[in-house]
Amino acid sequence: MSGGTQIANVSDAKRVSHKGQETEDGMSMVRPHEADGNGQGRRQFRTLDFKRAKSPNNGNNSRYNNNAKPAPPESTNAENFYYLKQMNSKTPMVIVMTDGEEIRGWIEWYDKSCLKVNREGAPNLLIQKHCIKYCFKQEELTQ
Repeated sequence: MSGGTQIANVSDAKRVSHKGQETEDGMSMVRPHEADGNGQGRRQFRTLDFKRAKSPNNGNNSRYNNNAKPAPPESTNAENFYYLKQMNSKTPMVIVMTDGEEIRGWIEWYDKSCLKVNREGAPNLLIQKHCIKYCFKQEELTQ
C-alpha cells in the first residue's frame, strides 16, 4: 500500500491509483488540482475530513441553531409587581371597564383572573380582568 501504484490482483492490472490517468472502465482518476498541470495543488474549498456539525434536531437541517436566543418568558411578573405595590400602599385607583364605566377604589387583592376592589360608601366589587379596559392612579386624574 505504500507508494503511488496499487494493484489488487492480476485481473485488476489496468486499475491504478489516483496518480495514473484512468481505470479499467475508462474513468479519469485525476484530481482537479492536478488537472491543470500545476505542480502545486490548488487549495480546496473544503478539506477532505470536513464533517458537518450535528444539529440538535437529529441532524435535520433547521432554521434553529444553538446560538439562537431563547424565547422570552411568558410572564414578566410586571403586572403582579404593580398590583402588589398598589395593594400595599392602598393607592386610590380608577378602573375603566370595557363598556366605559369607571370604578373608583383601592385594590384589596388579586388573582389570575380577577381583582377585588374596596370602595368608600359602596359595596366591594370582584371584577373579572377580561372586563377591565385599563386602570390608573386616581391622582393622575386631577393632573
